[in-house]
Amino acid sequence: MNVFLILVLVVLMGLTAYSLIRGIIAFLRTTKIDLETGEGSTATDMQLAQNKAMFARIKYQGLAIAVVAILLAVSR
Repeated sequence: MNVFLILVLVVLMGLTAYSLIRGIIAFLRTTKIDLETGEGSTATDMQLAQNKAMFARIKYQGLAIAVVAILLAVSR
């Protein structure tokens, strides 16, 4: 059981990092589009992608915290 939970935790940590990197890339693209065009209205698609990636990051972090709490409860 502990081995399975640790594997799930590692996968969730990887998904968290992946979502964080995707969110940062979307943020950088949004900033680049804003600088090149001078208008903020053209970057709405990238802003939505950034928001989606960051929400996924929060979701995966929450699940990872839940797995850690389960590991702590099981280990007692």
